[in-house]
Amino acid sequence: MLKRMTCIIALSSLTAACVTKEAVTPAPTPVDAAALQASLAKQKESILSSINSGTASQQASLNELNSQLALLQGQVEALKVAATAQSKKPVAQVSQPKDLKKIDASPLGDKFILGAVERVYVDEVKASFNTRIDTGAESSSLDSRNIVLFERDGNSWVRFDVFVDGPNKPAKTFEAKVARFVRIKQDADDGSDRRPVILAHLKIGQYEAQTELNLVNRSHLDYPLLLGRKFMQDIAVVDVGRTFIHGKKGPNTMNYNK
Repeated sequence: MLKRMTCIIALSSLTAACVTKEAVTPAPTPVDAAALQASLAKQKESILSSINSGTASQQASLNELNSQLALLQGQVEALKVAATAQSKKPVAQVSQPKDLKKIDASPLGDKFILGAVERVYVDEVKASFNTRIDTGAESSSLDSRNIVLFERDGNSWVRFDVFVDGPNKPAKTFEAKVARFVRIKQDADDGSDRRPVILAHLKIGQYEAQTELNLVNRSHLDYPLLLGRKFMQDIAVVDVGRTFIHGKKGPNTMNYNK
């Protein structure tokens, strides 16, 4: 009997404890379906807005790139058109004189080559001379002796001797109108030398020209005739490594070479 009572009391205690425990535990809060749906909708809208914003920015960048590409393509097409037009443009031809021999400044026509020494005929004295072609000298000169100035018809004239048949034959006397006088600078002690200048017609091979010759004693030099830069300017070039390019004989066949 005692055991039964003890079991009943124990069972009652356990039952009371379980009831008490269930009474203490709070009941769960019921879920509001409408509020949850609204929250989910708001989150979805925010996500979609972010996606749309990024897509719009990417589309704007793409549109800008397309615009730049179109501009570059237009520039390329313009360059192609310009290049085609330029290639079809006729090339300008440089006009050449039809007849160089008609140029008054140069009776010789186009430039020709002279050697360091050439045979030159001087019409005023009717003789040919072995002639020094000297680019270092400015003017040209002819070996003349017994130079005498005089006046004729109000103009200055000159009388002079030239060894047209060679230095071992008698000289011949010639007269010519003085074109002008020139002063040639000599050594510092000697000062300047005033020389008469005449116009002379020269022939070298097949070439003819008029030039000025100053008259001076050239007995101390190797050649009786010297042609300087004024004669060669614009009409000839000099090959100093060659001589007698235009032949050793002139209209006068005397051999005058000191």
